[in-house]
Amino acid sequence: MTTAPDAKLERWQRFRANRNNALAARHGWLTLTSFAWLGESPAAVEGIPGLWSTDGTTAALTAVPADGLSLVETGAPVDGTVTAALADEESLMWVQFGGPDGDQVVVELAMRAGRYALRTRDAGSPVLTGFDGVPTFPYDPAWEVTGRFEPYTEPVDVPISTANPLVDGVHRSVGEVVFRLPGSSHEVRLQAEEEKLGALTVTFHDETNGDTTDDWRKLSMPRPRPNPDGTFSVVLDFNRAINYPSAFTPYGTCPMPVRNNSLDARVEAGEKRPFPED
Repeated sequence: MTTAPDAKLERWQRFRANRNNALAARHGWLTLTSFAWLGESPAAVEGIPGLWSTDGTTAALTAVPADGLSLVETGAPVDGTVTAALADEESLMWVQFGGPDGDQVVVELAMRAGRYALRTRDAGSPVLTGFDGVPTFPYDPAWEVTGRFEPYTEPVDVPISTANPLVDGVHRSVGEVVFRLPGSSHEVRLQAEEEKLGALTVTFHDETNGDTTDDWRKLSMPRPRPNPDGTFSVVLDFNRAINYPSAFTPYGTCPMPVRNNSLDARVEAGEKRPFPED
């Protein structure tokens, strides 16, 4: 391992602190405790008060004040039937219940693969209450590499699988990130998605998966920098590779890498498996 320059190390430490703080949010990803599809007829859902259903377009909840459900947005108790409609891949922190203040558990309504589902987010989840940060490899500046971005003429939608076998996904590839890993002489290519303000994300496999790291990870990088010759430069700092929520909970619907987004090397940088086996 090489020695990290102080400034880069400090920036990475701030990144890690912000990442752990975000994961520790009261109803964040570490609090997912269930996943259930909605049916056509009003029915009870295990562990959640009220009767739930969908007509395929909207979701409906029928409850009485004794159920202890209230709307997250307003705090108003649910008395009767309330409905909500979402587009595919949208989510809504809809109602809450439980605990001394009636807000320990948030019920998230989600539309996935054209179907409505419920997920519970319990602030008392042991995954959250026992969380003290994600284990990582030590910072190593050698894992910060420069490459180039080769944009496609038009984005390409690529069908993918997700962490939930019943949910299919789509990866909107906007181009390929081309680079060399430390100590390697050959170039590799990863399909990338675009984030806000032109930043890029790659979801990838590597040979540490299932060993020291989860089954796949993702890496975000700043917006590509244009060069005088018309090419675009990117910087991939694998020290900032992170887990998807599905690494922490079985109730995620996180996207898997597109085919061939695999690195034939051990990327010993970034986040490790959050729950290593003994």
